[in-house]
Amino acid sequence: MGILKRAIAKDASVVASAVDATDIVAEIERIHKTSAVVTAALGRLSIAACMMGYDLKNEKDTVTLRVKGGGPAGMLVAVADSHGNVKADVDQPVVELPLNAKGKLDVGGAVGTDGTLSVVKDLGMKEPYVGVVPLVSGEIAEDVAQYFATSEQTPTVCGLGVLVNPDLTVNVAGGFLIEVLPFASDACIDTIENNLKNLPPVTTMMSQGMTPDQITLRLLDGLEPNLLDEGEVKYQCDCSRERTERVLKALGNTELSKLAEEGEPITVNCHFCGKEYKFTPDELQKLCSEEEE
Repeated sequence: MGILKRAIAKDASVVASAVDATDIVAEIERIHKTSAVVTAALGRLSIAACMMGYDLKNEKDTVTLRVKGGGPAGMLVAVADSHGNVKADVDQPVVELPLNAKGKLDVGGAVGTDGTLSVVKDLGMKEPYVGVVPLVSGEIAEDVAQYFATSEQTPTVCGLGVLVNPDLTVNVAGGFLIEVLPFASDACIDTIENNLKNLPPVTTMMSQGMTPDQITLRLLDGLEPNLLDEGEVKYQCDCSRERTERVLKALGNTELSKLAEEGEPITVNCHFCGKEYKFTPDELQKLCSEEEE
């Protein structure tokens, strides 16, 4: 179970979120059996989605982040609900690359930079809100900040980090978002910039034992911040047999009948959690009948 905390400046002009998502990213590695660099890439995207989902107002709202950068990892997807719970998937879970020039996992190399980050917010309206921005670096955090600046006109600082152990398990993982509202003063912005100058990387702060609330308060140091709220977040897939049946029905009666006539059970796997749903020929034929009604 991860912990997400939010703090707000005294004048309400800046909100900071921080999350310990170590358990979430560990679950990503367990389910998808990702290599170190893909664990870092998909973990960072999921951490961002978690914080953005927690910002949503209504119970059934969701946000989907898709990164398609032309790199060897292929497309990365993370989906979060309004509680900050998240699920994720990646085209190629195993990518092996040398460390980058800084001696770190080469997330940008795995993701690629020739493509886009798309953010889809399903807010219960007739059409979802869609924002698409070109990738800046493929390192995810800069790309998320670019999305906020371009699509939501909200100056935002994003920090994301995943530290992977030599045995590919996850040591620590987390992130933060600082959202500056339009009425923030120049002095307020200067204070945040000064705080960021001396801020260690997310994984360093977490390895030193800093908690999400301590990180948010440090981000807003000098602005008389108060903790706003907190939530428990986790990796959570909402797949079900009923949803899988709806997907099969979408194939149409002709295709379903063909599958049933083959006389063999079929298995449908959930991309997000790996769960299997098996359907016998009789069950497939029954779905055809329901589709006709």
